[in-house]
Amino acid sequence: MKNKQLKVVSLFSGCGGLDLGLEQAGMDVVWANDVDHTAVETYRFNMKNSTVIEGDIKKIDVDEIPDCDVLAAGFPCQPFSSAGSRKGVTDERGTLFEEAIRVIEAKKPLVVIFENVRGILSTKNLDGSLLLDSIVKTLDDIEPGYVVNYKLIRSSDYGVPQQRYRVIFVGIRKDLEFEYEFPLPTNSQEDLELTVGAAIKDVENLPNQNDVWEFSPQSKKLIPFINEGGSWKDIPYDKLPPRLKKIRDNMKKYRAPNFYRRFSRNEINGTITAAATPENCGIIHPTENRRYSVREIARIQSFPDHFVFVGNSLASKYKVIGNAVPPKLGQVIGHSIIEQLSTIDVAKLNNALNKHMQLELFDH
Repeated sequence: MKNKQLKVVSLFSGCGGLDLGLEQAGMDVVWANDVDHTAVETYRFNMKNSTVIEGDIKKIDVDEIPDCDVLAAGFPCQPFSSAGSRKGVTDERGTLFEEAIRVIEAKKPLVVIFENVRGILSTKNLDGSLLLDSIVKTLDDIEPGYVVNYKLIRSSDYGVPQQRYRVIFVGIRKDLEFEYEFPLPTNSQEDLELTVGAAIKDVENLPNQNDVWEFSPQSKKLIPFINEGGSWKDIPYDKLPPRLKKIRDNMKKYRAPNFYRRFSRNEINGTITAAATPENCGIIHPTENRRYSVREIARIQSFPDHFVFVGNSLASKYKVIGNAVPPKLGQVIGHSIIEQLSTIDVAKLNNALNKHMQLELFDH
C-alpha cells in the first residue's frame, strides 16, 4: 500500500507505548484517550502529531472521535490480573471493555487490536464461561463482524529485553475475507542484546536517568544482602522481617515465592510492574543498591531514549511505564498487520471502506 497510512484511534492509551509502536510500524495515530493525568502529560509531550484527550471514555460522545482504520485498546488490565483481585467482569473496570465495543460499533474499523494480561485467559464470567470467549463472540456478533485471533505473547521473543507475557487480540473485519496470523518470533532467548546488561548500558546523561525512586527503609536494609542474580533467599534469616520469616519457615505452603529478585546482567529481566515494588517485581539494579532509574525501566520496556517521562511524581512515572505495552512489541504487531493487509486485493479494500465510511482509499 502506498499513499495510505492506516489511521488509528487508541483507547486506554496510557503513556503511548502501543501507539508509538504502531507509528514506528507506519500507522498514523490520530486520536487517543486516557484518564490518567501523568500518562496523558507524557503522551502529549512525546506524541506531538496525535490528539490526546484526558478524561473518562464513558463521557465522550462517539461523534467526538474521528473515523479510523484501526481501533487499538489496552482496556484496564487490573481486574483480570492473576496478581490482583481477579474480580473480572464484576469489577467496574471490567465494563470498560463495553466502551471499546461502543466505539467499534460506531467507527467500524478494518482492524481491532486489544491487549491484556495473561490472566484474562483464565478469567471467568459470572456464569462460569470464559471471558475471552465472550470477547471473541462480541466482536463476531457486532456489525459488520470481526474474525478474531488471540495469542499469549512473550515480549522477549520480539526484541523486548523483558520476559513480559501479554495476550494480544487482533480482529479483522469480515468483509476483508482474511484471517490475521501472528508473526513468528524474531529473537532467541539466548540473544545477548536482550540481557539486563545490554538494556541498561550507556544511560548516563540521558533524560530521566536521575529519576530514581528511593526504596523504603525496610528494603534499604535487606537489599545489600542480595547477590547479583539472587533474591530474598540470600538474606540471612535473622535479618528478615517477621512476615518473611513466617514464609521462609513454611516455603511449601507459600509455594516458594521469589521475593526481592535482583536480575543479573546476563539475564533477561522479569516483568516491570506498575507498582514497581522490589518485593514483587525485578526492579533492583544488578550491581547498585537502588531501583532501576526511570530511564532504565524505559529501556527494559523498549522505549527509545528520546521518549521523555514527565510529571512531578516519581511513583507515577514508574506506574505509567509499568502499565505500558512495549513499543517494540507494538511495532512488530503493527508491521505484520500492514504487511497482511497489503496482500488483499485493492478493490476489496476500497469496497470495504466505501461500504462503511468515507476515508482515503488504498492505492497499490
